[in-house]
Amino acid sequence: MAHGLAKSLIIPEIVKLIAEKYTVPEKKALDMFYTSATAASLDNDETGLYGQSPLYTFSLFEEEVSVK
Repeated sequence: MAHGLAKSLIIPEIVKLIAEKYTVPEKKALDMFYTSATAASLDNDETGLYGQSPLYTFSLFEEEVSVK
């Protein structure tokens, strides 16, 4: 079963956090998120990431970006 509803609620919050943290427009923040490994993990229902908070998922994104 796909968890599209949960993802549709989580992703806008993550994008908002990215836009604020990196002072970029939301479109750029959306691109940054969707091209990340974190987004790929969120898309994979087997990871269970869809059940975590937007703040937790954002922290994973931040870790990923800081490693690059």
